[in-house]
Amino acid sequence: MKKAKKLLIPIKQKILHQLNRKTSKVILTLLLICFLIRLTPYLVPIRANDILQTQLALEFSDRNGLPLGTILTRDQEHTAVVPLDQVSPQFIQAILAAEDSQFYHHGALDLKAVARAVKDAIQTKRIVSGASTITMQLARMLDNSPRNLSGKVQEVWLAWRLAAGMSKDEILAGYINRLPMGGNVYGVEAAARTYFSIPASDLNLAQASLLAAIPNNPTYFDPLQHQERVKQRQKYVLNRMVEDGYIKDSAIAQRVYNEEVAFQSRQKGIFAAPHFLFWLASQQNTPSPNYRNSIRTTINKSLQQFVEAQVQQVLSSLTANNVHHAAALVVDNHTGEVLAYVGSPNYFDEAKLGRNDGVQALRQPGSTLKPFLYELALEKGVIRPNTILADVPAYYAIPGAKVYNPTDYNKSFLGPVRVRIALANSLNIPAVRVLEKVGVDSFLSRLHELGFAHLNQTPEYYGLGLTLGSGEVSLWELAQAYLTMARMGESTPLLNTFSHSSIQNPKSKITPRATTGGTPATQWLQNPTTWQLITDMLSDNHARATAFGVDSVLSLPFPAAVKTGTSSNFRDTWTVGFTADYTVATWVGNFNGEPMRQVSGVTGAAPLWNRIMLHLHEHHQPANFSIPEGLVQLPICAISGLKPTPDCTSVVQEYFYPEDISAYKQQNNFTLSSQYNDWLAKQPQSHFGSGKLKILSPRNEDLFLLFPGEEGQQKLEFKLAGTSSESVEWWLNGKKLATSSTKSLFWYLHPGSWTLSVKSGELTDRITFQVELAKTTPKRRGFSVVNSHIKSDRQ
Repeated sequence: MKKAKKLLIPIKQKILHQLNRKTSKVILTLLLICFLIRLTPYLVPIRANDILQTQLALEFSDRNGLPLGTILTRDQEHTAVVPLDQVSPQFIQAILAAEDSQFYHHGALDLKAVARAVKDAIQTKRIVSGASTITMQLARMLDNSPRNLSGKVQEVWLAWRLAAGMSKDEILAGYINRLPMGGNVYGVEAAARTYFSIPASDLNLAQASLLAAIPNNPTYFDPLQHQERVKQRQKYVLNRMVEDGYIKDSAIAQRVYNEEVAFQSRQKGIFAAPHFLFWLASQQNTPSPNYRNSIRTTINKSLQQFVEAQVQQVLSSLTANNVHHAAALVVDNHTGEVLAYVGSPNYFDEAKLGRNDGVQALRQPGSTLKPFLYELALEKGVIRPNTILADVPAYYAIPGAKVYNPTDYNKSFLGPVRVRIALANSLNIPAVRVLEKVGVDSFLSRLHELGFAHLNQTPEYYGLGLTLGSGEVSLWELAQAYLTMARMGESTPLLNTFSHSSIQNPKSKITPRATTGGTPATQWLQNPTTWQLITDMLSDNHARATAFGVDSVLSLPFPAAVKTGTSSNFRDTWTVGFTADYTVATWVGNFNGEPMRQVSGVTGAAPLWNRIMLHLHEHHQPANFSIPEGLVQLPICAISGLKPTPDCTSVVQEYFYPEDISAYKQQNNFTLSSQYNDWLAKQPQSHFGSGKLKILSPRNEDLFLLFPGEEGQQKLEFKLAGTSSESVEWWLNGKKLATSSTKSLFWYLHPGSWTLSVKSGELTDRITFQVELAKTTPKRRGFSVVNSHIKSDRQ
C-alpha cells in the first residue's frame, strides 16, 4: 500500500505540472489576446479632424455687431463650436466635477469606477452608480449605441479609438461642444448664448454650475421646464466642486447656489431679418475645418426693424383692398451693401404664408423694366431725347395667337408724346413701339447683363410683352439693376456679409462681400450719359404728372428717381427708385396670386417706398443727380419735339446731343402721320391749338374699289380734326359740297380721281383719293379700300 502511494506521487506531480503548463498557456494566450485587442485601437485611431463638427448653428449679427439671430443646423439642432481656451474655466471645472473628476488621470475607461459600480450593483442588486467616463460619453454621442451589452462593447471600442488618436484636451473639447443642454441646444457655447446671451468664455460660477447640471438628464433638468430640479442638481455639482478642490469651502458654494440666475426663453432665435438670415444660411458653402459660425452681415438692425414695422403698417391700411403681403429691400448706392431685407410682414405666421420670401420670389415686374429699354434705345440711337412716340391704339400679329393689342392702365391714349412723358407716365404702347425697333433679343441680352438671371426663356417666348412684364424676376434682381442705374451704368453685385477678419476685429476696416451670384464683378454698361438721361426723366415730377399728379407719394422733398409697376390682373405692384445715396425696392401683393382690388403701383408699393425714403433722408439731404454729360438743353414744342413755332401752345426744355443741334435749328413743319387719324378724330380742337386743320378720312392717296352696280349707293365718311369755332367748307374737285359746323360729312362713292379740300377761316387742308370699279362681283354688298402707303410699306 505504501509502495503504491509512492508510485502515485510522481504521477500526480506530473499531471499537476502539465495542468500548470496548460493553464499558463491559456493565461498567456488570453493576455496576448487582450493585449492585441487593446493595441488594435491604436491601428485605427479616431483623430480630432475625424469628428469635426460642420453642421453648426449660424450666429448672425448686423454691421455694428448687434445680434440678428441664430439659424439652426439642418437637423434643427442649435449647435455652436468653440475651442477649449474660449470656454470659461469655471464651466470646465464644473463639468469635470459633475461627470468625470478623474478624467485627466485615467484612460478611456476608469477601472476603479467600473469596479465600484459592479460592487455596488452586486450588493444592492440594482445599478447605483455609472462608470462612464467623458471619453465614453463622447463615444456614445458619436455613435448613439443602444443601451445594452453589445452597445456597451461598441461604446468601449470607440472610447479606446478616441483615446488612441486624441489628446485629453481634444476629447474634452469634442465633448463640451456636443453636450445636450435642453431642448434642441447642444454645446456649451450654444447654451451660454441661448440662455444668457453671452459667450461661453464669460460664464460665471453660478451660470457655469447651472449649465453643468443639465447634461446628466437634459429632459429632466430642462431649465425652462424644471427650474427646481436643475437647482437641486446644481447643488450636487457645487458640492462635487468643493470635494475636488475647485471651490475652497462649502460657504462659497452655498453663496453661489443662492445667487439668482435667470434663464431667458429659448425663443425662435431671430431678432430681425428672418428671411434674409435663412436665405443667407442657404447660400453658405460647406464649412472648412477653420469654419466660424458667426457671420457679420451688412444689415443695419435699426433700419431693418423700421422697415419691418412699415411693411406691417402699410399692409394694415390695404387690408380692405385684399392686400396681405409685401417685401422691401434697401441698398447703399456707394457700396452696394444690403441695409434692410424684408421678405414678408411676419416670417413666423405660417397661416398667412409668412415664410414666403418676397425678395427672392419670381413674379411679373409690370413696367419696372421700361427704363432699361429706353436706356438701350438711347444708347443704340433708336430714339433721341426729343423723339415723339405715338400713344395711339396699335395691333400686333403674334404667330399662333390672337392679335396683341397693348393698352394703358387707364385705357386712354395721349397721342404724340415725348420719350420723357412716355417713360415717366409708364405708357405701354410707346414702350412696345420702342421695343419693336430695339429688338426683343437685344433687350433680353441687356437684361441678362443687368443681372436678371431668371429671364432664361427665348426672345420668342417673351415677345413684345417683355417690356410690360411678361417675364418673371425677383425684387433682388430689380434692386441690383436699379443700383446699376443709380451708379450711372456701373454694375456691381449686391453685398451682404463682411469678411471673418472683420468679425474678429469689429474696429478693423471691413470688407463686404457677395454670397451668391448676380453680376460677378464691377463693370461699366456703355456710356453713363444715357443712364443720366434716364435718371433725369425718372426724377422729373412734372413729366409724370399726367398719370400720377404732381404731389403723389412718388414726389419727395429731395431729388429721387422712381418707377412703378403693376402686373396683369393687379396681382403685383412694385415701386423701385433711388437717390444719390440709397436704392429702395418694394413689392406689395399676395403670395397666393389673388388679385388686389383697386390697387396699382402708386397706391400699393409706392407708399411703402415713400416712408422708407423719407426715413433714410430724415437727417440729411441727398445730393442732386448729375446733369447728362455733353448734352445741351434747348426749347422744343411739346407736341412736335422740334424747335417751337409761333402757333405752338406748349414749349418745354429737352436735352439734345451736340450732333443734333444743327438739324434742330432748321425750322421743320410737323405733320402727324396717318396713324394718329382715329385718335385725332376723338380729340377737342384745343388739344393742339389753333393753326391746325387735318383731314383724317380719307387718307391721302387712298384707293377705293367699288363693285359694279353699286355706284352712288355706298357712302364714304369724310372726317376732320382741328377745326376752329368757324364753319367748315367742304370742296370736292373744286366743287363746293357743303358748309358745316361738324367734323364729318358723308359722300356717295363714284368712280374717278378726287381731290378733297376743306377750309375753316384761314385754315385749309387737302388730300387726293381714287375710286375704281372692281372687276369681280362681290358676295356681299360694300366696297374695299387699298392704301398705297400701306402697300409699299409691306413690300
